[in-house]
Amino acid sequence: MSQGRIIIVSGPSGVGKGTILRTVMQQRESLHYSVSATSRPMRPEDREGVSYYFVSRERFEEMIAAGELLEHACYAGNYYGTPLRPVEEALARGESVVLEIDVQGALQVMQRRPDAISVFIAPPSYAELKRRLAGRGDTPPDIAARRLHIALEECRQAKHYQYTIINDSVGHAVQELEAVLTAEACRTSYRPLNLKEED
Repeated sequence: MSQGRIIIVSGPSGVGKGTILRTVMQQRESLHYSVSATSRPMRPEDREGVSYYFVSRERFEEMIAAGELLEHACYAGNYYGTPLRPVEEALARGESVVLEIDVQGALQVMQRRPDAISVFIAPPSYAELKRRLAGRGDTPPDIAARRLHIALEECRQAKHYQYTIINDSVGHAVQELEAVLTAEACRTSYRPLNLKEED
């Protein structure tokens, strides 16, 4: 059985991470998508165990104290994190686990699991990033400016990742992510040869 790997995928809001990952995961059945846990309230469009695992703030803090999370962070008063057990179970089955997480969480995982594959999805230009974050133009200017600032700060952290993919087109970005995963699967350390001379 092949050995599973942790695959970290990060990138600023609006860069197209979800679209790229959905396409790649449709082509690779051996990939397991890690569902994050959160203490934020469930929204009408959310599905338990699909969007997130929804837990109370108290339960989330218990998970932190008990070491049940691979990584975690707090945003706008709500916790977000990756439950450790499902990741370990998928790896034990020989599946590679995709973590679609922000830079803060990614750096935690890189420190704990230096064998993880890390990929940063970046926009082709500042102008395109600004255009994507502006969306339909109904976002208040102060919120749009804040999102752009956060996105630029995240892009500055790309240097910590092993691979950077420029999403100038979804098709091209998918091809590049596929190439990364294929190359990593061919690493000698994960594909040792055991040839014996015939008697």
